[in-house]
Amino acid sequence: MSTLHSKAAKAYLQDDQVVTRHDQTFFGVRQKRDRMAQALPEWESLREAASQIKKHTETHLADYLEQFEQNAVRNGVHVHWATDADEYNRIVLDILTQHQVTKVVKSKSMLTEECHLNEHLLQHGIDVVETDLGERILQMMQLAPSHIVMPALHVHREQIGDCFRKKISNFDEIARSYDKPHDDPNDPAFLTYVARMHLRQQFAEAGAGMTGANFGIAATGDVVVCTNEGNADMSTSIPKLHIVSMGIEKLIPDYRAMGVFQRLLARCGTGQETTVYTSHFRGPRPGGEMHIVLVDNGRSTILGNAEHWQTLKCMRCGACMNTCPVYRRSAGYSYTYFIPGPIGINLGMLRDADRYFDNVSACSLCCSCDNVCPVMVDLSTQIYRWRQQLESLGHAPAMKKMMSGGMSFLFNHPAIYKATLRLSPVVNWVPGALLNLKLNPWAYGHQMMTFPKKSFHRLWSTELKDEKNKPEIAIKP
Repeated sequence: MSTLHSKAAKAYLQDDQVVTRHDQTFFGVRQKRDRMAQALPEWESLREAASQIKKHTETHLADYLEQFEQNAVRNGVHVHWATDADEYNRIVLDILTQHQVTKVVKSKSMLTEECHLNEHLLQHGIDVVETDLGERILQMMQLAPSHIVMPALHVHREQIGDCFRKKISNFDEIARSYDKPHDDPNDPAFLTYVARMHLRQQFAEAGAGMTGANFGIAATGDVVVCTNEGNADMSTSIPKLHIVSMGIEKLIPDYRAMGVFQRLLARCGTGQETTVYTSHFRGPRPGGEMHIVLVDNGRSTILGNAEHWQTLKCMRCGACMNTCPVYRRSAGYSYTYFIPGPIGINLGMLRDADRYFDNVSACSLCCSCDNVCPVMVDLSTQIYRWRQQLESLGHAPAMKKMMSGGMSFLFNHPAIYKATLRLSPVVNWVPGALLNLKLNPWAYGHQMMTFPKKSFHRLWSTELKDEKNKPEIAIKP
């Protein structure tokens, strides 16, 4: 049984400074996204176009998959099909074993996280090195990503420095080669240099490079990978064997469609006009091999779900997490599915509703995620639908059922409802020490509200009466 989101979030909320820093950091990324959006008059048209392209592609997926495979094979690429995670892991292991690979350098891929590829390869004696700096830091710290785009943004530089000194065997040698003055042993520029030198050695030793895929171009058989560090290029330019892991939903029709998504992805995800590197892989390097593994792993089932198929439109930009007040205040590790935030809630429920149902409550239904999603996935509506199904799934919280019953009683008895509203300011006279107890979940993490003297209901009624009693003004012809 998974640890409930609420319990994990409560543990995280113990440190106010950490919570505040996390909240401000990710909302800062959201604000960068807003500035980028406001600079483009055609922003909403781009979102609409992206949504329609994804809808078209997903509803004609079989045709585009066939076209993509034919073009990729024509380009000299080996194409494999994996029904589920186990088959995917077997395919990758077989390719590496046939080439006698003992070390793989790997660009960030949420699909490999989904299928637990790293663990599978390590169990079979193959060393896997994450080359995205954030992912590498977490790998050395034996932690999972807490965000799909900025996986280690919650880790502080002091922790990173300690980790490097413990886990990088030639740390002292690398440090001596750094010729710039730095008094701080955890200076970010210094730590970046250490990471660069460390990873350079890993690239040179690897027998294969693995990348994910931000997009697959059906018309040409291309795979497009967007990074800010160039690690995907390094992973594919030194080893002669390149393996691409791609979920079947990542396909788009052609380069015209690519132009739409390229303008949205970085602006939404990190507040940049574009990523530093946008790498196109069409075929193997001279003397090398390129393999693409197309993975279903439940995506076909999602496509057949009339209420939730739109999750397949997601291009993993992370914008919904950056704006989500629950994610920002509770952080990624409080979610029990490996992808947190609004999109993770929906994907987790589609994966295993009995296991990940607790995340459904980690939503305020503020709809901010809908407003920032570049492909217009109706995330909050889908979460609301899941909430309506909790009773039939056998996971409706008893407390919330009781509260809903009480609210239903109030709303169906207007006289009692009005009397309750009139009496509510009495709560303001109760000493704060009695209200802000640990037993009161409404007061956890913030002070209880002060009830106004007049409720909105009474104000509305008064204003309405005043409008009705206003004398009519005669207008002379």
